[in-house]
Amino acid sequence: MSAESKDRLWQNTLERLRQLDAVWENGDARREALNACRDWLSAQTSLARLAELARLLTPEITRQQFWSVLVPVERQVARCKVTDVDILDADLPQEQTPAASILPLTVVADSLRSAFNIGGIFRTAECFGVKELILCGYTALPEQPQTARAALGTERLVPWRYVEDIRRAIAELQAAKTPCFALETVADAPAIETFDWPFPCALILGNERFGLAPDVIQACDGVVRIPLFGRKNSLNVVTAFAVTAHTLRLRHDA
Repeated sequence: MSAESKDRLWQNTLERLRQLDAVWENGDARREALNACRDWLSAQTSLARLAELARLLTPEITRQQFWSVLVPVERQVARCKVTDVDILDADLPQEQTPAASILPLTVVADSLRSAFNIGGIFRTAECFGVKELILCGYTALPEQPQTARAALGTERLVPWRYVEDIRRAIAELQAAKTPCFALETVADAPAIETFDWPFPCALILGNERFGLAPDVIQACDGVVRIPLFGRKNSLNVVTAFAVTAHTLRLRHDA
């Protein structure tokens, strides 16, 4: 099969999965679209990976499990077509080195959909001296071209590791006496600027659309929020992380 034909198949797959995603809340429409999508994928015998996707589209699949199918397809179609990452890439001169110490903060990112967002998190973590990143679930890894391009080399400067299950990552951090705090839009949670941050600590970031699962939040040692004043009740995950990282850097260095 030619590269052009493969690209066309991946694009068709993405369109069908997005159509399914659009009707997800309608039970009857979801079942019909799910069956149609699975049957179409099963028929694409010229590309084995599509048949593998078909087996994942079971009638019992949850929305978040479905996204673990959709997201890799989006990345396959997009490949290296990342934009807006080269707007500003200004390093310190070679003879200069950052003066600040390492911020004793571990950032845990669970199933972030966007490779661009993960690249932005690496860039932000490097700017504020974050100790470590832990990537969980279907979060894009730095080996993926989109992530690496958006990270602008910071994936080589910030230590990181992959832990498939965020619950295990949290348990391991807590066993090492590192308290974990979920960043979520919870109305009665303390604000990041008034919270008494202990160091070292870990900041837990959730999926762009679903946030963190309730049991993951319960597993954390606390929940913090960024006070917002507009009609929208959430920030882009990279923006939210940047605001919080800046607050923690100031608190740590005070």
